[in-house]
Amino acid sequence: LWRLLGRIAVAALVAALAICTVLIARPAHVDRDAERSSSRDIVLCLDVSGSALPYDRAVIETYLELVSHFRGERIALSIFNSTSRTVFPLTDDYDLVSSQLTKAADALRGVESQDDIDKMSDKDYQKIADWLEGTQNRKNSTSLIGDGLVSCAAMIPGFAYGDTSSVTPASIVLATDNVASGTPTYSLAQALDMAEASHISVDGLFSGPRQSEGDATTTEMKQQIESRGGTFLTQSGSSDINELVRQIDSRRTSESRRSSQAALIDAPGWWTLMLVVLLAIWMMLAWRLRR
Repeated sequence: LWRLLGRIAVAALVAALAICTVLIARPAHVDRDAERSSSRDIVLCLDVSGSALPYDRAVIETYLELVSHFRGERIALSIFNSTSRTVFPLTDDYDLVSSQLTKAADALRGVESQDDIDKMSDKDYQKIADWLEGTQNRKNSTSLIGDGLVSCAAMIPGFAYGDTSSVTPASIVLATDNVASGTPTYSLAQALDMAEASHISVDGLFSGPRQSEGDATTTEMKQQIESRGGTFLTQSGSSDINELVRQIDSRRTSESRRSSQAALIDAPGWWTLMLVVLLAIWMMLAWRLRR
């Protein structure tokens, strides 16, 4: 019996050493699950001047529709008039994004003209005033579109250095009626050139009355944005949102490969369990043999 137990103990120890050799070689299997890591920064840039404010609620609802299409992108919102205010910085917390956009849409509910503002209760008017706080700090100036666009671009990492080629690809969705009053620091063309130099794409949404969609200021904005590779949309068409989303998706240069992505995953599996069992058997036999 002593010799039999000794042979079994030696066999268990040899088998355990063999399994250790196998584990040192790191058994693995190929994981063919699709891997995706969307990496894009999108800044929603909203004109809140008096001429654009009656149409801003529709634009914010458009933003909400845009957000529902995104997965993994970081999103920010900045509003501007003569000066700019950050509503929320770049984030991928879509609950926060949706709640902030919904709050803004609720504050602007019923604002379709100056008469609507005049007829508001003090509580509703204060809501709007609080939301617009910080956007009218320059006298005799409103809707400084170029300055607003530069402020939105400055929210993107790397813009201050004039080159974002080494960071996440970025887009700006600019909503304005392109009706400015006052002397801006940057014109719209200069702001678009700065964004283009920093590899930031700019798409435009016209936030104004439909009868103004053919005005010279609207046509000028459309030409300036499209000449730099952006998409310019009005809110007249029902398919505009999907079109804008497709344009943003097509420029997602750093999205990882999906269906062809594969990786080696360590898979020790049953080898580890077998090693534990064999070592337990050897220890029990060694204890029995010593007795």
